[in-house]
Amino acid sequence: MNPVAQDILGRKSEIISEINAIFKVNMKITNWDVPEADDTLAGEMILDIMQEALDGLKTKLKEGEFRDY
Repeated sequence: MNPVAQDILGRKSEIISEINAIFKVNMKITNWDVPEADDTLAGEMILDIMQEALDGLKTKLKEGEFRDY
């Protein structure tokens, strides 16, 4: 296996955990700020924003922005 793939796959659960933590903290903040928040709507909006961020990172990666990171 490629060393890069081996390294990334070795941290897969950590990466997933961190993404889940970002989602959960934003859900908590919404519930603090809006006591009777619609959790489904909040979750969908947060996921849409997270997806927008991921799409932006993917574009930057394809453009070579992280080549010598």
